[in-house]
Amino acid sequence: MQVDISPVVAARKVADWSFGAPAILYEGASIGYRELLERAGCLAETLAAGGVTPGRQVAYLGLNSPTFLVTYLACAWLGATFVPVNFRLTADEVQSVLQNSQAHTLVVEPGHQAVVDTITGDAQNWRQLLIDDDPSVPVVEQPGRRWTLLSAALAEAPGPPRQPVRCDADDLAILMYTSGTTGRAKGVQLTHGNIWWNGINVDSVADTRRSDLNLVVTPLCHIGALNSFTLRSLARGGITLIRRKFDPKQTLQDLIEFRINTFFAVPSMFAAIARAPGFTDTDLSELRTAIVAGAPVPRRLILDYADRGVMLQQAWGLTETAPFATYLPAELTVAKAGSVGKAMAFTEIRLTDPANGGVITEPGVRGEVCVRGANVTPGYWRNRAATEAAIDTNGWFHSGDIGYLDSDGFLFIVDRLKDMIITSGENVYPAEVEHALTGCPGLVEVAVIGMSHDTLGEAVVAVATQADKTDLTLSLVRKYASAYLAQYKLPVRLHVVDSIPRNAAGKVDKHALRTGLAASSAQPLTD
Repeated sequence: MQVDISPVVAARKVADWSFGAPAILYEGASIGYRELLERAGCLAETLAAGGVTPGRQVAYLGLNSPTFLVTYLACAWLGATFVPVNFRLTADEVQSVLQNSQAHTLVVEPGHQAVVDTITGDAQNWRQLLIDDDPSVPVVEQPGRRWTLLSAALAEAPGPPRQPVRCDADDLAILMYTSGTTGRAKGVQLTHGNIWWNGINVDSVADTRRSDLNLVVTPLCHIGALNSFTLRSLARGGITLIRRKFDPKQTLQDLIEFRINTFFAVPSMFAAIARAPGFTDTDLSELRTAIVAGAPVPRRLILDYADRGVMLQQAWGLTETAPFATYLPAELTVAKAGSVGKAMAFTEIRLTDPANGGVITEPGVRGEVCVRGANVTPGYWRNRAATEAAIDTNGWFHSGDIGYLDSDGFLFIVDRLKDMIITSGENVYPAEVEHALTGCPGLVEVAVIGMSHDTLGEAVVAVATQADKTDLTLSLVRKYASAYLAQYKLPVRLHVVDSIPRNAAGKVDKHALRTGLAASSAQPLTD
């Protein structure tokens, strides 16, 4: 017999025994579980009155806020699908997501009203609700005729909320669109079971507790922020402090003042916090579970936090794994620095040879990381070809990430399969070169790509930004990296740029790099 795993039902049970404990802290306000459910129930009736039925899609466009989570709960209440839209996307990209997802209703913050207005036309028949009940984002201009103010729509909600629908493990909960680093963004289908089992996985290996205070500064429109701790906290009775966006000084202050217990962030955020004034003198002893993922983690960053008594716990996964497939426990943070750990309790991983699909079991041999488990997506929305390409007939999801296992069975991620450079017949993984260049004098940020070369096939090309009053040269870069890399892995070209392009998810846009550098000059290897 299947169990109802509706997040609404879980939050209701929490409300019954939480005795008024807050669910969310936001902009100086506290929202209890009962109030959160009242808001979600009212919004559910509002959405239903506008035509949202089970299986329909409701999109949300805005920054982190309680309304984001209220909309998610309202969708689950009706059996609808929640579509969080990355607020950094361009109008064309937003339009692509809304059309591909077949969105019925949009819930939009005023700061993104103009983006929607540019793509709204007679051919678009979605309903548009403009958030006007959040003091942090006031409506400054009278919306056009296609908009309905959310407060007015809520006021017209017909009667008390209905009973929430049952949510089974295979029911679609979220459509979350990938960042598109390897092409056009795809809609990842995440079921209620995917969401639930990720939470079980995290609870089984990380030191999480029902009374934890969780901090969210990464965008909730990404699976890392949404499902590392936040949704699980709502199901267990924890408290989540929501910040609309990331500010290193504010984050450090929050960690101290609120005595935060659980926190997810990407490496660049942890690095920025470490540079904030007062970091070396602060008491972070309450930060028990700090998970870092989303990009390679420099060893130096891990050691800097370990010196402060904070064990950064590396994890690995993708939107398709909701998000975690592997995890490195706190007690191994230093001993296995650089590893993303082993498979989660209810998830399997294995390495396969990209050339022939054979399973790799030998330590140190690189292969594509494949994942199987209840947290793995059933496939991509309206994209059968992409689904069949990613998930084989045995249920293994092919991640596109290259990694290897050490002699103890711990996984190390090397790079993306599609970013691999083949130079003079040798495979070079850009992330390995980028990692080796961390700490190079005068180098601030670096991205490594492969570009066509007459004799090498592909050249290893470094694109870097430099510190003020620095003259970064290819010779300096190669000399520094030669202590860590074989000669064939060293960059043979260097481009010094003002900034490195990133996509809407904050990841390096290597397609844009290749396009922009194709005709530009570089420091070539002459010796």
